[in-house]
Amino acid sequence: MKDRFSSLVELVRSLGPAAVAFSGGVDSGLVALAAFHAHGKKAVAYTIASELSTKNEEKDARWLAKSIGIKHEVIRLKLLGVDDIARNCPDRCYHCKKLVFGTILEHAAKKGVHVLLDGTNADDLMSYRPGARAVAELGVRSPLAELGLGKDDIRSMAKHQDLPNHDKLSVPCLSTRFPYGERLTRERILRVHEAEEFIRSLGIEALRVRDHNGLARIEAGIKDIPMVASGRLAEKIVAKLTSLGYNYVTVDLEGFRSGSMDRIIGARDTN
Repeated sequence: MKDRFSSLVELVRSLGPAAVAFSGGVDSGLVALAAFHAHGKKAVAYTIASELSTKNEEKDARWLAKSIGIKHEVIRLKLLGVDDIARNCPDRCYHCKKLVFGTILEHAAKKGVHVLLDGTNADDLMSYRPGARAVAELGVRSPLAELGLGKDDIRSMAKHQDLPNHDKLSVPCLSTRFPYGERLTRERILRVHEAEEFIRSLGIEALRVRDHNGLARIEAGIKDIPMVASGRLAEKIVAKLTSLGYNYVTVDLEGFRSGSMDRIIGARDTN
């Protein structure tokens, strides 16, 4: 495991002083740690704060950057003001990444840094990722993917390197909670975020609330489905989510899984 991290550091060092697109998750955290080992004070981590992220994510990113020791800056963007993002077409992530990474590159260039690293890993390359086109167009480097490191490898390495968030669950952009083609609004984003925060406060960690306009589709871990779907807990969830404006509250029997909104993309590809 030490050799793998050393290989990551050496790859990052070979690229010269680098900026890191830093969400505060495990993947970008490991890349930031490698960048700090490779370049010290010349490395800088950039976090984007927008309507599609939460204050907790920004707080966690600040905390993790401080733990690593890397220089850290937060850039604020109004992503929902960009129509190609707000209209939520299947290539939304391409337009979002193009703006986000382009903005980070502009900020980094002012410091004389022209290499941008992201946390894309080898497993990510196996799923629908329209943002990958923006990564390629802008010349962003993905050292984890380049070394063939998947999610399990990364968590093991992060734990071995004492990265304090090595067991943190992934927190994808809040836009992933909505079906493609349904326009994203600040109100709907806030509603789905509040719904998830409430259910997590009841002890359900692995969770997504998919927002189908008036219907909330809850994805929970398989072992948690009976608890979410029955008894007093279910009553509390229904009461809260209907107070937020949902007409119907359902539990998805397939359980929690990443990328469930991308199923329609697969259906289109096979027709």
